[in-house]
Amino acid sequence: MLFLVMLKIYNTMTREKEVFTPLEEGHVKIYTCGQTVYEKCHIGNARTYSAWDVVIRYLRYKGYKVLHVQNFTDVGHLTDDADQGEDKIEKRAREEKINPWELVEREIEEYWHVIDDLNINRPNISPRATSLIPEMIILIKILLDKGYAYEVQGNVYYDITKFKEYGKLARLKLDEEQAKARVAQDPLKKNYFDFALWLNARKGDQVHIMRWNSPWGEGYPGWHLECSIMAMKYLGETIDIHGGGIDHIPTHHPNEIAQAEAATGKQFVRNWMHAEFITLNGKKMSKSLGNYLTARELIDEHGGLVVRMGLVSGHYRSTVDWNPDVLANAKKNIERIQNSLSLIKDSPGGTKTNLNQATEEVKQSFEEAMDDDFNIPKALAAIHEFIRQINSSLDNKKEILNRAGETLTELLGVLGLDFTKRKGMDDAKINELMELIITIRENARKGKNYELSDQIREKLRAVGIQIEDAENGPRWKMI
Repeated sequence: MLFLVMLKIYNTMTREKEVFTPLEEGHVKIYTCGQTVYEKCHIGNARTYSAWDVVIRYLRYKGYKVLHVQNFTDVGHLTDDADQGEDKIEKRAREEKINPWELVEREIEEYWHVIDDLNINRPNISPRATSLIPEMIILIKILLDKGYAYEVQGNVYYDITKFKEYGKLARLKLDEEQAKARVAQDPLKKNYFDFALWLNARKGDQVHIMRWNSPWGEGYPGWHLECSIMAMKYLGETIDIHGGGIDHIPTHHPNEIAQAEAATGKQFVRNWMHAEFITLNGKKMSKSLGNYLTARELIDEHGGLVVRMGLVSGHYRSTVDWNPDVLANAKKNIERIQNSLSLIKDSPGGTKTNLNQATEEVKQSFEEAMDDDFNIPKALAAIHEFIRQINSSLDNKKEILNRAGETLTELLGVLGLDFTKRKGMDDAKINELMELIITIRENARKGKNYELSDQIREKLRAVGIQIEDAENGPRWKMI
């Protein structure tokens, strides 16, 4: 089977590329940290989710049966990403003067629209943290019984001094001075690095709206606890791959490990994968700096295929600077691919057979690149070289050209770049829609609204449609 070919993945735990061997032959269980649903999916989120989508697509391409779980955090993620501050969802809901549950529903619905528009395959299972509160309470009881946790005034904390390998993922050196400072600031905790498993819903006069009954009073779960439970509930006590952003390395993922391994006595994750950040024009993305972009903004402006191309063009472990050049290069590469596919389709073919070897070699080069920790830039380089060979070999037999086109489409599909006709709209409907768009553009031109006319043309071009102004009227074609 294909999955017997060697695949190496960089394991954050060991800081080395390792030959990937799943716990169960031919099957991969993967958990990826998902969205905290208090705001729109931004371009950094989309980059990480696109990276894991490529990983999963390639694993399936190699013959693995993949079970992917990605969560929704809909309670417990506080504003300081630890145990202080206000719940992000409740804070945003209060600002918008709506119910927190309404905010959650709205943001999850919008999230799925973004994921679909970026051609990111949906996970097999997408649990919400709030759906597993009973399981979280059971795990907390186990940790209390084993002496890994302690309760203070309705809060339950994990005692990191009891887990000897705490921080092994982040390679933390626990600092006693930091610990003393933290104890002075938060007397409920014994140690600086202790973290909340359960939080009391009542803080002074404020009462947390999203709360549940527990043996320790009304409260809600800690953010770190949620992912441990959701991963083990659906994938078992040991999983093959756990993915997240590099910001999860110092705290969130070490805490997941401490909870799960203390409770089960088993290795929690065999391979840890972490995606780097995106910067915007060389700066960290921040609303305060005015350089914060949502995925929806970019999709609406440039089209899902262009944004997807930009997101997957870099290596997942390398920082990507999102700037105008990224989008320009994405559009240029899309046009080049579409042009080559059109040349294959329109070519009558010839008698030569020299493209066969290139078709075999591109698959080999693509797989060698992807087997090296999913090296997409190298894989794309192989694809672009193949396109050059196709364009100079249009005198090959038609069946050979078609096979080359199918191979090109297949490899692009592994990267989530879909150049096939979208499902759900037949040719008649497409023609009807294009006639309407062309009419709107013509009316804009006649009214001397050239800005709108040009904008329509560029928007269509971004999604692979070219309008040509001929003597007998405008016409359109796929490019």
